[in-house]
Amino acid sequence: MGRLFGTDGVRGLANGDLTVDLALGLSQAAARVLTSGRHAEELRAAGKRPTAIVARDPRVSGQFLTAAVSAGLASSGIDVLDAGVIPTPAAAFLVGDIGADFGVMISASHNPAPDNGIKFFSFGGTKLPDAVEDRIEEAMSGDKLAPTGAGVGRIRRFADAEDRYVLHLLGTVDVSLAGLHLVIDCAHGAAAGISPQVFADAGARVTVIGSDPDGLNINEGVGSTHLEPLQAAVLEHGADLGIAHDGDADRCLAVDAAGRVIDGDQIMAIIALSMKARGLLTDDTLVATVMSNLGLKRAMAQHGVRMIETGVGDRYVLEALAEHSLSLGGEQSGHIIMSEHATTGDGILTGLQLAAEMVRSGQTLAELADVMTVFPQVLINVRGVDRAALDGHAIIAAAVAAEEAALGDSGRVLLRASGTEPMVRVMVEAAEQEIAEQVAERLASIVREQLAV
Repeated sequence: MGRLFGTDGVRGLANGDLTVDLALGLSQAAARVLTSGRHAEELRAAGKRPTAIVARDPRVSGQFLTAAVSAGLASSGIDVLDAGVIPTPAAAFLVGDIGADFGVMISASHNPAPDNGIKFFSFGGTKLPDAVEDRIEEAMSGDKLAPTGAGVGRIRRFADAEDRYVLHLLGTVDVSLAGLHLVIDCAHGAAAGISPQVFADAGARVTVIGSDPDGLNINEGVGSTHLEPLQAAVLEHGADLGIAHDGDADRCLAVDAAGRVIDGDQIMAIIALSMKARGLLTDDTLVATVMSNLGLKRAMAQHGVRMIETGVGDRYVLEALAEHSLSLGGEQSGHIIMSEHATTGDGILTGLQLAAEMVRSGQTLAELADVMTVFPQVLINVRGVDRAALDGHAIIAAAVAAEEAALGDSGRVLLRASGTEPMVRVMVEAAEQEIAEQVAERLASIVREQLAV
């Protein structure tokens, strides 16, 4: 059996791979591992119980998974504050804001509605390192905490969860957004009840799409993975920019006034240079993943910004930010982390800072994005293959080396096994789109042949 945790918690088909029994056992194991520190021990010694925040996105399966997780925690002597439907970064913020012992977010982010996931935040609202996730997985086969009487946890509604998060977001903006017209795509997800309010309270004129979640339509044809409706809405309404979230609102992609997509790399470039100019970019350094466009590296080098590369996943970006005490990092997918204000990627925060830089600079989003030349990039997801066999495969490695040698300094190749889905991702960048497509197709074909199951 493979590792239960992927790059972003435990994910699977709700009621298929991700069952009530799994959610219950996982939460009981997490209760034991995440309350084994000094803080929780002192609470128990004082006759008090540890506290956990539980939140979810609007997927219908989140209802029964929330019940299972809450039951597992309460039966383990943990008081549960049920924050309801809120973004993932809101859950992370609230753990730190109220000093909860840990938090649980039930979401599959940008995945379709039938999927769901469970991820944990430790004390302070940070994501768990691999070693702690491994301890939780091991604890699932061990003894559970099983208090009785007064030791059993309580489950209560976290009544002011949204208000706390909204006030926090508004406190990060130092200019009014008055005069800006935004279109916000909430992906029929967790952002629907918060993001439009935040931007309106910050002074912007707001048009909203994708804001009618019914439990089944999350990410369906809208949001950061389907930008066409946002592009059309920006053009239709003559807006200055569009902001797209994913299902749990930890991502932000953008669209300029002409309908051109501005991806996470471009957003990072804009925010990095803004922070550098204001003396807020620690050590003039940006953290990004190996998936970031070659154009971002070149743009940062031209403007005196150093880059640190990590593996794919915002958890690894977060680890690098913490290790080097840095202030900005992120992914091309739109997970942008500003460590002064957040412990994880926050799509609403990112959108606010992007809009604020438009106001500060007096420039359009297109003008700001032109700081970076985007190299043509082709990504092919090869499904139905043995992703575990990719590492160390001699034939595939030789094919990649040959293509990289042919591209030279004008491109690059990256193959990696997805951490959240059963596939291998083939990414190629080149100076010309046609060359990138040809190289990607050749490598994808070899992956299919060599790793077929």
